[in-house]
Amino acid sequence: MKAAKLIVMYPVPSDLETFERRYAQEHVPMAVEKLAGKTRFVASLVLCNADKSAAGFHRIAEVYFPSLEDLQTCLNSPGGRETAAHAVEISSGGAPLFMISEVESFDF
Repeated sequence: MKAAKLIVMYPVPSDLETFERRYAQEHVPMAVEKLAGKTRFVASLVLCNADKSAAGFHRIAEVYFPSLEDLQTCLNSPGGRETAAHAVEISSGGAPLFMISEVESFDF
């Protein structure tokens, strides 16, 4: 069974300071506490596009799970629904984009 990942991409916020404060003080602790079954949480700050132009997204969160079933169970749980709703609430630049992917890892 392949691992799975929830990806949440936040558009550039209209109120950067408030978004960053709420993301760090409210959302990350909520995700750590309430997303049952996760194996890893990665929070990335997008600096720019590869060509150094302004990016359309400000942050990308990646939450890893042992399987797609574990991810779906989490998303359908009260803690998963609360955390997803909070992500939408704090995203002042528009609704965040939620994606689900299979994970393949290659070691070099």
